[in-house]
Amino acid sequence: MTTVPPSATLSADEARRIALRAQGFLGAPDRRGGVRGVLRGLGAVQLDTISVLARSHELIPYARLGAVGRRTVEDAYWTEGHSFEYWSHAACILPVEEWPHFAFRRRAYRARPQWHHDLPDGAYDAVIGQLRAEGPLTATELGGAKNGGEWWDWSASKVAVERALMYGEVVCTERRGWKRVYDLAERAIPDAVLHDDLDDTECLRRLVRLAGQALGVGTRSDIADYHRIKGEQFDAVVADSGLVPVTVEGWAKPAWADPEALASVPRGRHRTTLLSPFDSLIWERARTERIFGFTHRLEAYVPKPKRVHGYFAMPLLAGGRLLGRVDPAREGTTLVARQVSLAGPRAVAPMAQALREAASWVGCDTVRVERFDHPGLAADLVKALD
Repeated sequence: MTTVPPSATLSADEARRIALRAQGFLGAPDRRGGVRGVLRGLGAVQLDTISVLARSHELIPYARLGAVGRRTVEDAYWTEGHSFEYWSHAACILPVEEWPHFAFRRRAYRARPQWHHDLPDGAYDAVIGQLRAEGPLTATELGGAKNGGEWWDWSASKVAVERALMYGEVVCTERRGWKRVYDLAERAIPDAVLHDDLDDTECLRRLVRLAGQALGVGTRSDIADYHRIKGEQFDAVVADSGLVPVTVEGWAKPAWADPEALASVPRGRHRTTLLSPFDSLIWERARTERIFGFTHRLEAYVPKPKRVHGYFAMPLLAGGRLLGRVDPAREGTTLVARQVSLAGPRAVAPMAQALREAASWVGCDTVRVERFDHPGLAADLVKALD
């Protein structure tokens, strides 16, 4: 890979602060933009089935804006045609104006030589016809999501509508009871952006630029991972993406930055909050370790006896640092901190603040701590929570 001589040298601390500001954790939040502003700034908000305090797509704006109402969050995403769901970093909510820039992925899906599920003749056309006749529908309303077996044993109508989703003929514009609601793209996507006119290069150039803006500064793997594009695709477009090459002290690999992020020194108030494990600030483990010196792994899919920090351990962000984590749960109106890990005494007050705010947000009036990784700080945390 040919690299351009770096145009700036950043300290590790400057890179960390640039990343925090780009992700919405440093400086005053854009409250006028609200949840939709958060979505536009991040470019993608990951969805996941796990719900502990709340689902991850709710935790993302909460972490940046504070206690925005959960109904407000859902309405911001799913009403008035502002967003759609598609495959980005994973299954993500995306701003509707980015529909044209995922044409490269839709084309790739259409050209895919094989699928894991067979599709009976006529099933695809039948689903499209039903949506056209009846309007937006869930897989259940289309005839059932499963054949009655294991979770992957999809019905023909579910296979068909998911294939249509990947192709771009169908779009998911809402989650209802966590079920995707499917509609025809021609009906749900505004005419101004309903096209696949952009070639792959233009799509990739835009997504690399968006990822660089959302990250502030990142390596090749950081930026490519944001929308899950290939390294060679990044290489082909980065020179024309508008990002500028930089050197970051302590980073072993070349990096690129959003030029606007370099134009001013990151200043302002830091957020103190708990982060979803699916927050884009910490999506990429190697990046999280490089920037914050913090190793984090989602253990929900790890056998219980092998878990170190708990089922859904949420990192604590305070003062621009990751200072610990907590595995939360809810029992009635009590937020239960099933396991707490702290970096030291300086993390006690921020953890107490973050737990109280999270409890209030989800309608709990009490916080109970069950287990500490640092027993010497247990009394201090309990006192701080009083």
